[in-house]
Amino acid sequence: MADPSTYRPAPGEIPTGPGVYRFRDAAGRVIYVGKAKSLRSRLNSYFADPAGLHPRTHQMVMSAARVDWTVVDTEVEALQLEYTWIKEFDPRFNIKYRDDKSYPWLAVTVGEEYPRVMVMRGAQRKGVRYFGPYGHAWAIRDTVDTLLRVFPMRSCSAGVFRRSKAIGRPCLLGDIGKCAAPCVGRVSAEEHREIVDDFLAFMGGQTAGFTKRIQQRMKEASDAQEYELAAKLRDDLGALNRVLEKQTVVLGDGTDADVFGFEIDPLEVAVQIFSVRGGRIRGQRGWVADRADDADVPELVQRALITLYGESAPQAVPRQVLVPELPADVGAVTELLSELHDGPVTIRVPKRGDKRRLLETVSSNAHQVMARHKLKRAGDLTARSQALEELQVALDLPEAPLRIECYDVSNLQGTEIVASMVVFEDGLPRKSEYRRFTIRHEGQSDVAAMHEVITRRLERLLKARAEGADEMGVDPETGKPKKFAYAPSLIVVDGGPPQVAAAQQAMDELGVKDIALCGLAKRLEEVWVPDDVDPVILPRTSEGLYLLQRVRDEAHRFAIAHHRQRRAKAMTGSALDDIAGLGPTRRRALLKTFGSVKKLRAATAEEIATVHGVGPATAESIVAALAGDAPAPAVNTATGEILED
Repeated sequence: MADPSTYRPAPGEIPTGPGVYRFRDAAGRVIYVGKAKSLRSRLNSYFADPAGLHPRTHQMVMSAARVDWTVVDTEVEALQLEYTWIKEFDPRFNIKYRDDKSYPWLAVTVGEEYPRVMVMRGAQRKGVRYFGPYGHAWAIRDTVDTLLRVFPMRSCSAGVFRRSKAIGRPCLLGDIGKCAAPCVGRVSAEEHREIVDDFLAFMGGQTAGFTKRIQQRMKEASDAQEYELAAKLRDDLGALNRVLEKQTVVLGDGTDADVFGFEIDPLEVAVQIFSVRGGRIRGQRGWVADRADDADVPELVQRALITLYGESAPQAVPRQVLVPELPADVGAVTELLSELHDGPVTIRVPKRGDKRRLLETVSSNAHQVMARHKLKRAGDLTARSQALEELQVALDLPEAPLRIECYDVSNLQGTEIVASMVVFEDGLPRKSEYRRFTIRHEGQSDVAAMHEVITRRLERLLKARAEGADEMGVDPETGKPKKFAYAPSLIVVDGGPPQVAAAQQAMDELGVKDIALCGLAKRLEEVWVPDDVDPVILPRTSEGLYLLQRVRDEAHRFAIAHHRQRRAKAMTGSALDDIAGLGPTRRRALLKTFGSVKKLRAATAEEIATVHGVGPATAESIVAALAGDAPAPAVNTATGEILED
């Protein structure tokens, strides 16, 4: 790796105006492209103290061998040039907003003498009117097939059109009434153009006039006793309604808008876009991309907009773009999109109403896409095997960690401290082995709580071993596995060096030497091992890092769920909670039978004993615990507030 000081530009050499810069490696390959309002200010930040840089930025600067730049006049030009260079050089340290496919559009070749409707992908061309994009080509074909009975325009290829014209006989679509057959002169070019214009108007959102017109013609045909024509018009009306049902109205004001939703984690970002035209959802698309740097949400939004609209035709850019957060350079991006649209474009964050609800729906879709992406990746046997092998090499383990246990601590200002243990075997969660811990000493720090929970878990392990359980945790007498008796190959703690040191101290105190230990810090996704000054940095594309992240996130989720249950119980505690022998099932049965603790307090032991699962001895204990002229009220243990019974 190069020392940044060896290629740092001389003082005063970097211009102060806006521009775009490129970092290159020793072989001359472009590894990062960026833009700046002030090139001098931005580039100087890369050559500050390397220890203060984000790890990914630090890696990029250390991998580079030189930097060059191009000055432009405006921020809009900088945006355009940045997009062009990223597309041209494909730098490895830039985020890759790269879709896995080109989305299909419903296209009408309005520039031809006899316009044709068809499915088109790729770059948009002049003389073609586009609608969409759609998620699947079959959705376009289904829509077109339905509408051709109402708008029988040409849908055949140029070769089929010329052949039918040469032989003087239309194709099958002309015979069944789904094409007006201009190839054989059934309609003139002008009449066919009128059909095309009606189709374009309908697809453009002007639907009410067509449905009313067909209803009126159907009524007139029925009154004139032209029942076959009336039946055909009825079927045409049904076809239009089926298309309209698939394109639900989501914005009552008929707005043309693209709505962006994002789901972001430290390694990847999922993007979903709903295309709304005339108030109706016309298409949906999206992708999951690797995060190659530490860009925040505004920067990710800006890159998504530039990537999506960078080479679009004017009709592909809507009048409104709805996003969860405004782009980093919202003024420049708005100006660029307005130029592409040939008209004003608004970028905004909806705060209420239909647009806010739609944005939440799109964001929910992005969340689901990310979840499906992770499940698909986790379910890949090859990827799981690779992840375990990578962890073995990175952590210098004697064998692949087939059983991984991860621990996380959760609390609220030092109260209701809990911890979780989740277990992954062969790279998959084993939920029957999950465990929850309630920390015994309130007011402890997360580090002390981590020491306690690791100590308790390993004490159970040592106890099981002393009782004769084998290395798989199986009791030799019963043949059944003992709880906590199966030793993990790797213990992962949620946190950095302090948490790792606390866990290592617990292991040293108990003399446990045969279990590997590491920690995963959330902010920078660094892997820390005991007694090492520097973290282990796994590649961003590493399956091993992905597995550690998934294990850590699952432990965090499980701890949060336990903590919320504890808080809810504290807020709604009752006099029944501390009665010996009265578990949650019996408490629910008592409250269901008597309705409240107040009515239960007034009941006799014989009446209480009639409840299913409550015997005479337990009934006497309940009566004794609830006895007294001044019953103890339920108390919020967090605030001391007396709650109503």
